[in-house]
Amino acid sequence: MADNDPVFQIQRMYLKDLSLEQPNSPKILLEQAQPQVDINLGVGAESVADGIFEVTVTATVTTKVGDRTLFLVEAKQAGIFEIRNLPQDQLQGIVGIVCPQMIYPYLRAIVSDVCTRAGFPPILLTEVNFQAMFEAQQAQAAGATNGAGDGPRIITGVN
Repeated sequence: MADNDPVFQIQRMYLKDLSLEQPNSPKILLEQAQPQVDINLGVGAESVADGIFEVTVTATVTTKVGDRTLFLVEAKQAGIFEIRNLPQDQLQGIVGIVCPQMIYPYLRAIVSDVCTRAGFPPILLTEVNFQAMFEAQQAQAAGATNGAGDGPRIITGVN
C-alpha cells in the first residue's frame, strides 16, 4: 500500500462517560402517572493526532413525571478512528456520518441496559439518519458563515 492511499480504520470503541441520576427516588417510584421521555443526541469530533480522530455520540435521556425527574441517563460512546489521505469534503462526511453510524449501536445498547439495571423499562433509542443530521448541520453552518470555514466540523446539540 502506498503512503498516499486512503486509510480508514477503527482503532478503538469505548464508553467515555456514563451517568444515571434518580433525584426523586424513592417516592416518585410509587406514582402511577405515565412518564414523559425526552431524548437528545449530540455528535462531536476532534483531531487527537495527525490522521487520528475521536468521534463521540452522546445521548441524554430525561424521564419526568409532571415536573419532577424520574431518572436521567447521559451516555457518551466514543471511537478513535485513523483517517488519512482523503479530500476535506470526504473527511467531513466520514467523521460526521460514517463514524457516528458505527458508534451508535453501542450507545443504544448501553442506554437500554442502564435503564433496565436501574429498575426501569428499557429506553430503546430509535434509528438515526446521521447523513440527514450532518447535512442539516452543514446547511446551518453554511448559512451562519456564508460558506466560509475549513477543517472537520463538529456537530453538537442535535435533538
